[in-house]
Amino acid sequence: MDESARLYLDLLKKCLTFALWEETLLMPFDTAKASAPGDLVEFDMGLRKLGYCLAREFPYRREIAWEGEGITYLGYTMIGMKRLANFQECIERAIEENTPGDILETGVWRGGACILARAVLKVRRVCERKVWLADSFQGLPPPNAEKYPLDQGDDLYLNPFLRVPVEVVQENFRRFGLLDDQVCFLKGWFKDTLPTAPVDRLCVLRLDGDLYESTLDALTALYDKVSINGFVIIDDYDGKGCRQAVTDFRHTRGIRDEIIPIDQHGAFWRRTR
Repeated sequence: MDESARLYLDLLKKCLTFALWEETLLMPFDTAKASAPGDLVEFDMGLRKLGYCLAREFPYRREIAWEGEGITYLGYTMIGMKRLANFQECIERAIEENTPGDILETGVWRGGACILARAVLKVRRVCERKVWLADSFQGLPPPNAEKYPLDQGDDLYLNPFLRVPVEVVQENFRRFGLLDDQVCFLKGWFKDTLPTAPVDRLCVLRLDGDLYESTLDALTALYDKVSINGFVIIDDYDGKGCRQAVTDFRHTRGIRDEIIPIDQHGAFWRRTR
């Protein structure tokens, strides 16, 4: 890779994580929340008539962009620079070593990681591989605690911040000049879409489904499509349910490939057989 391509991808990662802007963020007060105190709502409504509004201050936290710790309000991904770099490295190794297959991520939020994946293919002039984004594009499913007890009590499905429509993700790709026919979307719950996904082979499979159920559904449907020497990345490996799903699947399938930590959250392995 030449220097200009390297600089472009480094700059892109910093843009996707919102790492370039180290200033305090002001977010308008959300008066639509049922928990909002009535007096604040009334005060905010009065301010808005004058062209102002109440805002909450969010001081810059380096660990959000660089370590993937916490929520980014203006970034395109929450996985941080380390996990983005790992994703890039896996894709580049697959290309350099001619490992066959496409790239697929389950659970894409605003699409940031896959925007990077498409950019890597672009700078390396790879035209025969695709980037697949699998997501409900309406947030996480309610946990099926009866079938998957480790997901009991998980309330991420209630968080509207995680619900990003597919049209918004497509527009994010368009903003970076990377929306084309090499970018494909699989819309729906994993249990419904992944078993019949029109994907033949994968060189990199990246899972970011948080829950035991989501992780197991993705591995069950897609692992056999991962090429030998391909990569499997688990974004939420630090999560109890996700880790147990990986452990159970690997035990059932007799997988002994070494699991390598990426940071305090994610891990990956390379398929050897």
